[in-house]
Amino acid sequence: MLKRFKKKKSAGTAKSFIEKDKVKAVKKKMKSETFFHNLAETFKAMSDPTRTKIIYALCLEKELCVHDITAIVGTTNSAISHQLRTLRNMKLVKYNKVGKIAYYSLDDIHINNLFAEGLRHVEEK
Repeated sequence: MLKRFKKKKSAGTAKSFIEKDKVKAVKKKMKSETFFHNLAETFKAMSDPTRTKIIYALCLEKELCVHDITAIVGTTNSAISHQLRTLRNMKLVKYNKVGKIAYYSLDDIHINNLFAEGLRHVEEK
């Protein structure tokens, strides 16, 4: 919580100020607008229940094809393909083609860790 302090009244007005050292230290460490946009997009990509189910399935099983994901999630191949494309564009999943079949997996361990933290947060409630 940010503490606010009041200076002495001068000329009938009260002026407030914030802890300048803390503000300066945090501002120095702040990331770029692009960084925060990309971070928000990552969370946005995970905000859809179908995409969340896909990510969960890929956390449980290293690689799955579209047909397997469709069977797990209980929707159509078309819907799964659309959601996988969104996840792929956001660099949350990647695929490996073996013949005509594309096997999907999480892009890296960070996605698994991020999702696992989200699961723990929800399970604690």
